[in-house]
Amino acid sequence: MDIARLRYMANQIARNLAVRGHSAAVSAAADHIATFWDPGMKEAIIADDRAQLSEIARDAIDLLSHGKVPPHQTLATEFNSVGETGHSDAG
Repeated sequence: MDIARLRYMANQIARNLAVRGHSAAVSAAADHIATFWDPGMKEAIIADDRAQLSEIARDAIDLLSHGKVPPHQTLATEFNSVGETGHSDAG
């Protein structure tokens, strides 16, 4: 996946979470990226210069680049936390 697409995705995540306020949006965006992006995607966005990222996206990537992964922000990221398998958070 090219870096322009990753920037677009990070900014889209940040934009969708902005209603939570800056700090909560940064944590939620970092959690989402840490949880759902594959390692190559994370490595590429962390290595990017971040000039084309929104403030929320940039701050979320900064957290991840320093090894700081916030706790899960939604129950959807914990749906199998009790050892269940084969389930989905889609309903």
